[in-house]
Amino acid sequence: MTAAVDREIGVAVCFVVRIDDADLGVFNSCDGLGCEVVLEQREEGGNNGHVWQLPTRLKYSTVKLSRPVTADSAKVLRWFAGLAHGITRKTATIEARTLDGTLVTSWALQGVVPVRWTGPQLSPDSPKVATETLELAHHGFLGGAGA
Repeated sequence: MTAAVDREIGVAVCFVVRIDDADLGVFNSCDGLGCEVVLEQREEGGNNGHVWQLPTRLKYSTVKLSRPVTADSAKVLRWFAGLAHGITRKTATIEARTLDGTLVTSWALQGVVPVRWTGPQLSPDSPKVATETLELAHHGFLGGAGA
């Protein structure tokens, strides 16, 4: 591979997350960006060797973002505290960036609502890094992915 191609491959990336105008900070793990076509199977009478696979709708998986607990954790808690007044669907942007801040690609999610926030498990028996996870549901992607 050439050096120019090596720089464009996002080997080590972090994920910058924004919900409308709220900056939720940087996460080091993003799981669940994807969708699938739900198929309905129909058997045709008299045709025993074939089952029709009919596409019906798109189904989007929830997105799980994780990171070690940092000062940015307060941003997520403030966002959740604001949900006590009512939950409205938002638009989220997830940007994959290299460690030097170069944008690799981004995804815009429409109709975002929070599903779950899980804080760190603090135990003297387990000296692991304290992490938090934010899970978001959405109604699909806006536009195409890309930088």
